[in-house]
Amino acid sequence: MRSTSACRNRSTRAGGLMPGPSPTSSHRGGPRNGGCPRRPLRPPQDGGCPEAPRSPSGGPPTPQGPPAAPVLARARPPTREGGGSGRPPPPLSRRSAAWGGRGGAARAEESPAGAPCRRGPMAGTEGGRDWAYRVDPYGFERPDDFDYASYEAFFSGYLVVLTRRAIKWSKLIKGKNSIQKSLKVKRYIRKGIPNEHRALIWMIVSGAQANMEQNPGYYHRLLEGEKNDKLVEAIKTVPKGPGRAAGMVEDVEQCLYMNRTFPDNIKFRQTADPCLQDTLYNVLVAYGHHNKAVGYCQGMNFIAGYLILITKNEEESFWLLDALIGRILPDYYSPAMMGLKTDQEVLGELVKLKVPAVAELMERHGVMWTLVVSRWFICLFIDILPVETVLRIWDCLFYEGSKIIFRVALTLIKQHQAFILEATNFPDICDKFKQITKGAFVTECHTFMQKIFTEPGTLSMTTIDKLRETCREKLLSQG
Repeated sequence: MRSTSACRNRSTRAGGLMPGPSPTSSHRGGPRNGGCPRRPLRPPQDGGCPEAPRSPSGGPPTPQGPPAAPVLARARPPTREGGGSGRPPPPLSRRSAAWGGRGGAARAEESPAGAPCRRGPMAGTEGGRDWAYRVDPYGFERPDDFDYASYEAFFSGYLVVLTRRAIKWSKLIKGKNSIQKSLKVKRYIRKGIPNEHRALIWMIVSGAQANMEQNPGYYHRLLEGEKNDKLVEAIKTVPKGPGRAAGMVEDVEQCLYMNRTFPDNIKFRQTADPCLQDTLYNVLVAYGHHNKAVGYCQGMNFIAGYLILITKNEEESFWLLDALIGRILPDYYSPAMMGLKTDQEVLGELVKLKVPAVAELMERHGVMWTLVVSRWFICLFIDILPVETVLRIWDCLFYEGSKIIFRVALTLIKQHQAFILEATNFPDICDKFKQITKGAFVTECHTFMQKIFTEPGTLSMTTIDKLRETCREKLLSQG
């Protein structure tokens, strides 16, 4: 089994990961078709939005960019600023970073995932205007230091966007199960796909739907066929690390390594019904037999798990995984991971062109790009950025391809250029790159997505492909 540190150590993060929308059956008493909920803090059915729990670690100063687009101008949440230092308070953690679901808002008396909820005054609000959910709509447990005041400030503005987008998408789709690619659809996708349509749109625009329809029963035949013992063992094996013995393997019925994929998601626990660990295992085993050149590589479990949470469909998750690994992300997960290594070098070349001061800093201190951005690429920002921000990135990734990854990376670097340039040594640079993925800039997903299409400037696939060719040749020459 190939090993990479990317996405592996989930105990070190500030506490954030992506959820997916909750089942319709667990949402009652809420709006339908994008209507506003009866109370402003109830999660709408469409779009899912980031909440604002606090992280114990600090973050970079909130960048001051151009005004938001008109759609946010009337309801833009206030900028959080910290004391007299000019820095924001501790950044929002990524855990429970999205409201959403296909069945409307959940009642205050129960969590969207059906788990027991914590009753009491709402933290950071006067008089406890609402009950606090212990589990978010995607099944992730919220941290004890969840910051409801910051969440409310953001959500009050984003709710307007969610409602407006849901109405527009409903008119565009009109109950159909297909759409044609067009400039209008591209514009709609860039502004966000409502959760109730997200799985369908991803399937269509990525080509996964067509592949599934052209190969009926193929996924199930993979599961029913003879298994490669080495592949199965690779998926089961817990990697070496602190507190883990070499070759330690857990039994499938004891959740295998899947407990490490989403340890704080109640839908992936053995007590869940159904337990998504079984679904995750099936998708990974089937894909490993489908794409023997890739088999299984760490990092794929997070992507597959994310797809399962969004689609709630095992077969669709398989075909979307195939779209990502087989077509959109060239050679990222092969044994040599040449595509991943190449694209990290491509980012370095793009930074030289667009943010030369940062490139010079990296070179002066001998910091390789793979040390600071490998997890961005191999995990597609899962567990790096807030949940809804990741979902919005993936909306565009499935439609526009891998150049979206470069746009996101360049935006993070360029927007925080001054903050990164404060670094004076190797460890400081690495720490700065961790900090720029936290805070209000990345949590306010709608504004962030507007920035990725303006901040980096022109970025064509022709340019990226030329750089890929050059960087690949360089890497191959180095052996």
